[in-house]
Amino acid sequence: MMWPFYLMALVAIISTIRVVTNANPVHALLSLIVSLLAVAGIFLTIGAPFAAALEVIVYAGAIMVLFVFVVMMLNLGQHTVDQERKWLRSDAWAFPALMSFLLGLVLVWMLGSDYTTTTHVLGSEIVGPKVVGQALFTHYLLLVEVAAMLLLAALVAAFHLGKREPSAAGDKE
Repeated sequence: MMWPFYLMALVAIISTIRVVTNANPVHALLSLIVSLLAVAGIFLTIGAPFAAALEVIVYAGAIMVLFVFVVMMLNLGQHTVDQERKWLRSDAWAFPALMSFLLGLVLVWMLGSDYTTTTHVLGSEIVGPKVVGQALFTHYLLLVEVAAMLLLAALVAAFHLGKREPSAAGDKE
C-alpha cells in the first residue's frame, strides 16, 4: 500500500512546479512551503521520522520566519497594505490550501492506522537521530565539512553583496 507516498510525491511535484512558474513571490513561497511539507511526508512514509521533523523545523519553519522578517523589514506603507489585500484573494491561497489539505488527510490516515506501527510503506526500519548522526560524522564527514564551508562562503558573500556603501551625501552606518 504505497498510495500515501505517491500522493505526497504528486503534491511535491505540482507544488514545486508552481514555485518555479509563479511570478508573484508570495504565491511561490506558499507553494514552496507546501512542497517542503510534502517532502517531509515522503520522509515519514519511508521510515525516516527524524528527517521529516528536521525538514519541517529547519526548512519550512526557517523559510517562514525569514519571509516574515523580510516583510517586516520592507514595510513600504499604504502601497504594501493594498498589495497584501490583493494577495489575500482566494486564488492566491486556494491551491496551497488544497495541497495542504491532501497532505493532512494522508498524515491523519497514517497516524491513525495500524499500518504505521507494524510496517512502513517503503522503509524496512526506522532511521533515528543516532543513526543519522553516526552516518554524517563517520562515512560522510568530509561532505559535511565541505557543506559547512560552502554555507560559510555563501554567508560571507551575502554579507558583502548586501552591505551598503556610504554615499557621497555623508550617510553613516
